Amino acid sequence: MNTTKLKDRLGGKLQAMQEPKEERKILTMPNKTAVVPVNSDYIALTNNALDIIRENLKNQPLSYQLFDIIKSPSGGATSFTVPGLAGDEIYKELTGIVLDYATPRAYWDTPDPVEGTPPVCYSPDSLISHEGKPCNRCPFNDFGSKDGESNAKACKESVTIFLLRPDNIMPIIIRVPVSSKVIFQRYMTRLIGKMMPLCGVVTKITLEKTTNKTGQPYSLYNFEAINILSPEETVKARTFGQQFMEVVNTNELNQEAG
Repeated sequence: MNTTKLKDRLGGKLQAMQEPKEERKILTMPNKTAVVPVNSDYIALTNNALDIIRENLKNQPLSYQLFDIIKSPSGGATSFTVPGLAGDEIYKELTGIVLDYATPRAYWDTPDPVEGTPPVCYSPDSLISHEGKPCNRCPFNDFGSKDGESNAKACKESVTIFLLRPDNIMPIIIRVPVSSKVIFQRYMTRLIGKMMPLCGVVTKITLEKTTNKTGQPYSLYNFEAINILSPEETVKARTFGQQFMEVVNTNELNQEAG
């Protein structure tokens, strides 16, 4: 056989064997930790926000006291008070991406505990207490257990929402009272029905004045999806949210459920 033709055939086979291997190498070795910028109005999704957070924290968990926490206003007010660089700012609505949420509950053995006082019992999900006991069997979870006069429960429920706004890499915490918990859950269910992840839409939160059975005014929360993120933004928001929550002291947050 002509040695020149044999070399050409062997060279062709060798090249054919090498090409798929090179292709597989490219496909199976992506850098999973690399930050991939996306086109977005949210600065947390367009740069190395997590690297900045980790660098400044020096591997310490984010404490509850470091967050801007938006609580339910009193007297049925329909505006949010949000801490800002120059003092408190008033907003009629809050918009952003819900990175994560929790449904904690906590029980104090005094009617008006001093702020910062640890609860006697708490649960991160309103299902199982920190001691491993089922919340649905606890007498403090019964309606009317708070004072015997109202229908309120002694164990206080809430929803903790981590809302990422466009101009900040740190989300704010919005504390939704139990009176609006079902409204938030219905909002989530509607998104599920449309096969939309919570972090895949821009959520607008507003307040509505209403009254309870005894005529006392309070603020009712409303949730609305006002924009759908691109697939790239959704993936980045999900990844950012998951990694961000890894540096949050969730145990401390659960104990501050009140």
